[in-house]
Amino acid sequence: MNLKKYINDIPDFPKEGVVFKDICPLLASPKATDYAVDLLAKGLHDINVTKIVGIESRGFLFGLALAQKMGVSFVPIRKPGKLPGAILQQKYALEYGEDCIEIQEQAIQPGDYVVVHDDVLATGGTAAAACKLVEQCGATVVQCNFLMELGFLDGRSKLKQYHLHSLMHY
Repeated sequence: MNLKKYINDIPDFPKEGVVFKDICPLLASPKATDYAVDLLAKGLHDINVTKIVGIESRGFLFGLALAQKMGVSFVPIRKPGKLPGAILQQKYALEYGEDCIEIQEQAIQPGDYVVVHDDVLATGGTAAAACKLVEQCGATVVQCNFLMELGFLDGRSKLKQYHLHSLMHY
C-alpha cells in the first residue's frame, strides 16, 4: 500500500511558503491507518518495548494506536500547562526563540524501554527534546518513529544517537 496517496499537500498553511502534510485522509481510511500502525510496530516486539511516548498533538493519534497494538502503556508529552501533578520540562530551540514540552514525572520509570513517536520529523528539535525527557526519567529510548520525514530539513542530525524509523520520506 502506498501511504503517500493518503497524504494531502496543503500549500501556504499555516503560513505562506509552507506546504503542510495533511494526514486526515490517512486517518479517514481504516485500512491505511491499520497498515501504518503495523509498519510502525514492525520489529518492536523483539526489543521489549515497555512504553510508547506520543508528542502533542498529532503524535497522540498513531502513538496511542501503536501502544495498543504493542500491549504497552501510552505516555503523552504535552505543551506547558496541560498536564497535572509533578512534571519535567525540556526547552528546545525554534527558528526564532524557544519552546518547551512536558511529561508527568512518574509516567516513565528507570528501566523502561521507550519508543518516541510523532507524525513528522522536520528539524528534529521537538523529538530531541522528547528523548531528553525520557532519559531524564531514567529510561532508554529504543527508537524514534515518524509517519513522515522531511529530509530537506535534516532533523536526523539532531537524533544521530537514536534508531529512527520513518514510513514516508519527502
